[in-house]
Amino acid sequence: MRILLLSVISLFFAAVVSASAEMAPEYAKWGQIAMEETQKRYQAEIVDYKHVGRQNISPEKAEETFKLWLRKSDGTEFGVYVAIQFDPSSNAIRTIRFSETDR
Repeated sequence: MRILLLSVISLFFAAVVSASAEMAPEYAKWGQIAMEETQKRYQAEIVDYKHVGRQNISPEKAEETFKLWLRKSDGTEFGVYVAIQFDPSSNAIRTIRFSETDR
């Protein structure tokens, strides 16, 4: 009985993990990279995050754009647009651009 219960629980958690991975939007991994690279560059708290959109430039080049809102340790806040250009067939990153904004 105990083995059966453990098997059922294992199958349940495997299904939950699989469903979570399937529910994540396609841009999620690029958003994670945008946040990591922004943290490295600005060393400020990320207080908000928005996926602006994806642009397919060519079969070998696409770009995901995000807007992050940052707060410095002195309390000042500002926005940063992060554009990640990559090869959609290999997911190899070509460039990451940052553009600051006060809105």
